[in-house]
Amino acid sequence: MSDQINQQRRSLLGATALGLALAPFGLATLAHAQASSPAPSAGKRVAANSHTSFKPLKHVKAGVLDVAYAEDGPANGKPVLLLHGWPYDIYSFVDVAPILAAAGYRVIIPYLRGYGDTRFLSADTKRNGQQAALATDAIALLDALKIDQAIVAGFDWGARTADILAALWPQRCKALVSVSGYLIGSQEANRAPLPPKAELQWWYQFYFATERGEAGYAKYTHDFARLIWQLASPQWAFDDATFARSAAALDNPDQVAVAIHNYRWRLGLAEGEAKYDALEKQLAALPGIGVPTITLEGDANGAPHPEPGAYAKRFTGRYEHRQVNGGIGHNLPQEAPEAFAKAVIDVDKF
Repeated sequence: MSDQINQQRRSLLGATALGLALAPFGLATLAHAQASSPAPSAGKRVAANSHTSFKPLKHVKAGVLDVAYAEDGPANGKPVLLLHGWPYDIYSFVDVAPILAAAGYRVIIPYLRGYGDTRFLSADTKRNGQQAALATDAIALLDALKIDQAIVAGFDWGARTADILAALWPQRCKALVSVSGYLIGSQEANRAPLPPKAELQWWYQFYFATERGEAGYAKYTHDFARLIWQLASPQWAFDDATFARSAAALDNPDQVAVAIHNYRWRLGLAEGEAKYDALEKQLAALPGIGVPTITLEGDANGAPHPEPGAYAKRFTGRYEHRQVNGGIGHNLPQEAPEAFAKAVIDVDKF
């Protein structure tokens, strides 16, 4: 995708842009960050030089799920909850975790509902992908692990979930690191159409709205994920082994149902659950986030994402935005783990 097209797309998205995994429409007021500084260039990360495994996964029953999660660092360390997005998995943090563990943090990296070895406890539970459901999962996980407060950080679906935790449960969040900023949205705001060139970036959203799209995603899940990785991170030279490690998480029996519901719910084409209505009402008001926050953006993010000025005023506490240079795309933690880990460590000092 040419720089000219990227610039046109970003201009069109403006304050109504979405992040790759359900970012908000309706941020109508542009603002300047309280503090904004570029992070050092991260350089090109070659997959062959990265870590390739975690310690054996752990499991805990939390809410409606049996959550599979990776853990690193001392058990008495300050907790950090790292949340992945779609179509990615916990390996987005495979190089971040050792850095944070070495700094003394207890790092928790769960597979989201519909990914990896995480499973629903009941066959009768709705395979729901709405934003409030995923956020409630994260709170249930903290409760199950008896963690009163954690630094929360993520990208894509994970950034949105981290934003929601910080907005609605600030007492549970010591601080926040969010790639692509403020990603809380609502069905009502999402009804507003974008200009055609901006809508084009969301081709898969409209594909998923059809029966053909659901069948196509089910049949070609790995091919679909690889294409999204390439489009969202056009300069990331990931190899086949790196992709295969994460693509395995998409073989979860609930992946298709959760992913399809996520995008259909956003467009108002699928119903959520009544038990989340009160939370969604709060989120639709685009609540401010008062906990200390660092937002990050890669300089080569090929996915639709809002400009930092569109969301800066949503962060009402101590706040800093950092651009990560060096051809860094949408999967910022895996492409620039040093910059992501540094943001977590730095925000803890705010």
